[in-house]
Amino acid sequence: MDFFAALKSFVMVVEYGGFAKAARRIGLATSSVTRQVNALEGDLGTQLLNRSTRSVTLTDAGERYYEQASRILGDLDEANRNISGADSLPRGLLRVSLPVAFGRLHVAPAISAFLAACPAIELDLLMTDTVVNLVEERIDIAIRIGRLESSSLIARKIAPDLRVVCASADYLEKYGEPHTPGDLARHACLSFSYGTGKWHWRFVGPSGEEEVAVGGALRANNSEMLREAAIGGSGIILMPTWLVGQDLHEGRLRAILTDWDARPGESAIHAVYLPNRRGSRKVQAFIDFLKLRFGSPPYWDRIG
Repeated sequence: MDFFAALKSFVMVVEYGGFAKAARRIGLATSSVTRQVNALEGDLGTQLLNRSTRSVTLTDAGERYYEQASRILGDLDEANRNISGADSLPRGLLRVSLPVAFGRLHVAPAISAFLAACPAIELDLLMTDTVVNLVEERIDIAIRIGRLESSSLIARKIAPDLRVVCASADYLEKYGEPHTPGDLARHACLSFSYGTGKWHWRFVGPSGEEEVAVGGALRANNSEMLREAAIGGSGIILMPTWLVGQDLHEGRLRAILTDWDARPGESAIHAVYLPNRRGSRKVQAFIDFLKLRFGSPPYWDRIG
């Protein structure tokens, strides 16, 4: 068995989601790739892949082995490029997971410019608000918004995630404007429908920290739906400026409780990736492109 050929076949099967796709990418017959992976499993004495007629997935052992195998091959490719001088152009398949609203508003408009700047990259985007497993979904980069949980993933901050409490002028004229976080308890607040029980918004302001239980007639698991409801006068929202910055600038929404900082120091927009993607030209190219595109401060916080 050619060990490195078998290792590459295994990694490609994982990253392309099947033997036939990996074989086309490598330029071998599907039967050859299958034999290489089978031989690798035999040499290791363990099953790395679960095979069915519809999909190929990693076993627990395969997941652990894939992380290390892909890092080894990545380091080898990087060394080869450095020696050959062919490392100036990022290339290859890049799979990216994106939150739906943020991806639609701020990444989708930039995709054509990125592909033009990096013509050797093949981009595969997964739009989902679910926190995906990067190994199982073969994701190179995930854009995550909020407070990151402790993990082995490498995280790079690409933008702040400022939050603002806002409502339409019609709502505020009809029901009055809250002047302290405690006033929100008497208003219709539009909240995300994650979990059960009471919803709490937390602030830091002139009188210190304050947490208030909020409620209203509408909850949803989609931020753009809540935004539309707030513009229509249905209540008050606590939303990131990347979502409502243009609405505030154009008067569809009005910021309130501006002396209070919502979720201070807890939230940011990060690009996260597995340790074996460290040094990947295509990963760094995408992250650097987004940071430059968004700016510092990001363009949605510079409106007006």
